[in-house]
Amino acid sequence: MKAKWSASLIAAFLMSSTVSAQDGLQAGYAFDKGFPTVETTERAREDALFQRAVTAYRFWYPTVSVEGIFNGNRVAGIKDNGVLGVAAAGPRQVGFTLNSDTPYGSATLDLKDGPMVVELPPGAYIGLINDHNQSWVLDMGIPGPDGGKGGKHLVLPPDYKGKVPKGYHVGKSATYKILLAVRALPVGGDQDKALKALHAIRIYPLSTAKKPKPMAIIDTTDMAMDSTSLKWEDNIQFWEILKRIVDDEPLVEKFTPMYGLLATLGIEKGKPFAPEARTRSILEKAAKAGRDQLIVSAFDSDRPDRFAWPDRKWEWVGLVPNEAQFETPMGVDLEARDRWFAQAIVTSPAMFRRSAGAGSLYWLGVRDGSGAFLDGGKNYKLTIPQPVPGKLFWSVTLYDAQTRSEVQTDQNKAALRSLFELKDIDTSKPVDLYFGPTPPRDGEGRWIKTEPGRGWFSYIRIYGPTQPAFDGSWKPNDIEEVK
Repeated sequence: MKAKWSASLIAAFLMSSTVSAQDGLQAGYAFDKGFPTVETTERAREDALFQRAVTAYRFWYPTVSVEGIFNGNRVAGIKDNGVLGVAAAGPRQVGFTLNSDTPYGSATLDLKDGPMVVELPPGAYIGLINDHNQSWVLDMGIPGPDGGKGGKHLVLPPDYKGKVPKGYHVGKSATYKILLAVRALPVGGDQDKALKALHAIRIYPLSTAKKPKPMAIIDTTDMAMDSTSLKWEDNIQFWEILKRIVDDEPLVEKFTPMYGLLATLGIEKGKPFAPEARTRSILEKAAKAGRDQLIVSAFDSDRPDRFAWPDRKWEWVGLVPNEAQFETPMGVDLEARDRWFAQAIVTSPAMFRRSAGAGSLYWLGVRDGSGAFLDGGKNYKLTIPQPVPGKLFWSVTLYDAQTRSEVQTDQNKAALRSLFELKDIDTSKPVDLYFGPTPPRDGEGRWIKTEPGRGWFSYIRIYGPTQPAFDGSWKPNDIEEVK
């Protein structure tokens, strides 16, 4: 494990070795009798700082991104270790590729005072724990060790040396702050029942297990929330937030080279971060360049393995199957990691499985059949063959390319779901879905409104996918422009 991370970190350094702070790429430096000129030294130092900052930005982006979730919860009154927020999410909840398919539960847990227990009753739950770096800690519910039969899950802090009690499914976090994310599947299309199921979850410190006082649960469905890092991601605040996290959390051993990289930028645990004007300017440029590079990885990757089918534009969202940490025999797949976290949040092996019986399956649609990016000012049609190969349900959700969150229009709708908007369709023949600024003449109930002047992308999700979703015997049409 450690060797894999080290190899990929070295690759990360090499990837950015030709980037310049001035204009992205410049000619070689000037030397006199083997020594750098004054101009060369100044430019080389600035370029090196910029290169290191861009590499650091891309690596630490998931850490700052999950802090956006923590911050969004706190702004909404969801205190760390105090409240589990639950919601039937919609466009008003701004979050990277959140969906309206299932109600969510989310809580920020702090392990500084000791282990925490998450107790799930039997039921159709899908849950996970990620640490402050969005590294996977454990699964819960159907994809976890309890298999949906219910159970007690115990999360240990990084410095825990006490006895581990029996009767728990145990995970150990590398950080103190962790994210609990859990969904309740709306079996039979009963959204209210699924939302109520989230209220049955019990969360409490292990120290109170004999007489637990579970955390409070509040419904945030009607709240406008922002759980993203959008306001920080392209400016100096990115580095300021990251510095605070580095100070608050223990150093993760396998990330040692990347802490060294941060030190070259003036970010060291326990020391002041006060960059002078020139350094501050370079860090701001690097934050914007790093963010922009992530967006390219997300929406315009040149990886040939991104395509789900050779004759379609649909792409895999996750490029490394079955692997929550994006690891391959050669190390961490940096492009796959960048691509995922630019679009989405949290990781789990269950999210990347490409086999029948997986919990869910996602495909990304960012271009129409001609290869053009999807435009909010144009009208489109998507034909979905029936029946869709899923044991549970399926959906198509539209996202704004700039916020990577559900499209926001006066229609207040971003998804077409088999359990809800599409529950009465004839599943013996293909169904046409429509997207664009104007409704179709026939099929307005199968239409999602988009905003002119804004790009969008879509996810097809299948829950409980069966073999035809993987062997090519079923596949959706491309999204086609309707003129």
